[in-house]
Amino acid sequence: MCGIVGYIGEKNAQEIIIGGLSKLEYRGYDSAGIAVLTKDGLAYEKAKGRLAVLEERLEGKPLTGSVGIGHTRWATHGKPSDENAHPHTDAHAKFAVVHNGIIENFLAIKEELIAKGYTFVSETDTEVIAHLLADMYDGDIVSTAQRAVRRMRGAYALGIMTEHEPDKLVAVRLASPLIVGVGDGESFIGSDIPALLEHTRDVYILNEGEMAVLTREGVELYNAETGERIEKELFHVDWDLVQAEKGGYDSFMLKEINEQPQAVRDTMGARIDPETKRVVLPELKMSDAELATYDRIYIVACGTSMHAGLVGKEVIEKLVRVPVEVAIASEFRYRDPIYTPNTLVIVISQSGETADTLAALREAKKSGVKVLAITNVVGSSVAREADEVLFTWAGPEVAVASTKAYTSQVVVLNLFALYLAQVKGTQTPEQIAEIVDQMLQLPAKIGEILKRTDALRSYAESIKEVNSLFFIGRSLDYAVSLEGSLKLKEISYIHSEAYAAGELKHGTLALIEDNVPVIALATQPDIYEKMISNIVEVKARGARVLGFALEGDEELIKTVDEVIHIPATLPFLTPLLTVIPLQLLAYYASTARGNDVDKPRNLAKSVTVE
Repeated sequence: MCGIVGYIGEKNAQEIIIGGLSKLEYRGYDSAGIAVLTKDGLAYEKAKGRLAVLEERLEGKPLTGSVGIGHTRWATHGKPSDENAHPHTDAHAKFAVVHNGIIENFLAIKEELIAKGYTFVSETDTEVIAHLLADMYDGDIVSTAQRAVRRMRGAYALGIMTEHEPDKLVAVRLASPLIVGVGDGESFIGSDIPALLEHTRDVYILNEGEMAVLTREGVELYNAETGERIEKELFHVDWDLVQAEKGGYDSFMLKEINEQPQAVRDTMGARIDPETKRVVLPELKMSDAELATYDRIYIVACGTSMHAGLVGKEVIEKLVRVPVEVAIASEFRYRDPIYTPNTLVIVISQSGETADTLAALREAKKSGVKVLAITNVVGSSVAREADEVLFTWAGPEVAVASTKAYTSQVVVLNLFALYLAQVKGTQTPEQIAEIVDQMLQLPAKIGEILKRTDALRSYAESIKEVNSLFFIGRSLDYAVSLEGSLKLKEISYIHSEAYAAGELKHGTLALIEDNVPVIALATQPDIYEKMISNIVEVKARGARVLGFALEGDEELIKTVDEVIHIPATLPFLTPLLTVIPLQLLAYYASTARGNDVDKPRNLAKSVTVE
């Protein structure tokens, strides 16, 4: 989700790279840097903070040359700092690398390089790449890069240059977006199209496992694994800049909904060992012995994060058999919660600055309770003040209505539940491996759902004039219903309520009348028959029901008016799939009503006041 720009040609590389990075500032970042091949060799400058801080440093000592790479960083490994900013170089500053993504096996490679005498100056996984290139260099940066990426496991978009071969830039993509621009006597690298639009509209969009070698004469494309040449057509960009910032999508929200396969993949990232099929959480400072002592958990959060917590509660209780209470942060801070010596508090905040959640964190710490934070922002107040932190590597989220942050939070909670189950021995290694296998399939399954939007568009159009709408579900489906209802309310302004379907007879049925839309989630096998009975109850009172079921379910359509199917997975993983069409439904309902999807009225992205 960070910004990458690279240039090779005859013009001032610094000017082009800084200009390109400025076009990517909308993506969010915490530091910036640039490396240029000058007449005296490879030189670089990096700075924590906004791009303006880097520009100020460059004013007195510009980097003069016509080949370079630059980066704006959204911190994952290591706090925001000058040292952790990109580009990263080897010890002798002969190789420079910019990188988006996560190198999952960086610790193993780092230990190997340290044993050979290499010294590291940052906390990042990216610095490993620069030293690895230096260690493996055989006189040809292309073959060296090919061999180096075979050593790396994870997701990455790479920009590489070396003083040894000043007339080349190398770009590699695996699971993280990267494009290559083609101009007259010049070539460009970019993580997103806006960075290049000022200079060229002809680009190659790299696919998985592809490598580009850029020179002033042009671009050659290769399979990074085999080294075979690739031929592909140039893509001509006819978007304007605003469209380009949104990746060609109509809004940031739609772009971020479609980024969820990548966000889920990145958040799992280095936390799953693909060989043992076990969860690893190297970020945790506490020992497994300490973690095993916790026998009561509070999850404290607001809004969408609280809904993620409701899913996490069910998963932790199912896998670990530890009682979990989910509390709204604005209420929790004024309670007198009952803590024991073995209580763990988990706070969840996308921004890490949510006022009520931060206050709850501080109150818990005053009581001597250990606090684990789940947040998306390295260096945020929540991240700094919590005892332990698990970051959601979702990347920046621009739209006010949260989408990919929610799914990433649920993924982290699932990973934590699995890790705790391993520590406490409540699940066998075989059970853990089965769950891990299913989790690794989630990005592809989310991708499948994102391709099926016609029915959702049509349904959204049909409800754009309604005054009220209801969501019903049981168990985990009820938790997801709460999030679906919130999304619809906050961006479409249609009144919407979510109810536990078993509660219908306790009053809610009084609100059901002819043609009232009801969205019914029926994905949990253990209470499926009960859910069908609840759907029959609302149908008998005239409701128009849109049902959600797993693929292969041919029964639900006999009860409802329309069905949306989602790919089958383990029951407690379905929230990560069911929520995607609910997000899309809210989006399409909002656009059908002519609303500004990214900036819903009366709402802010980060709630920093009570």
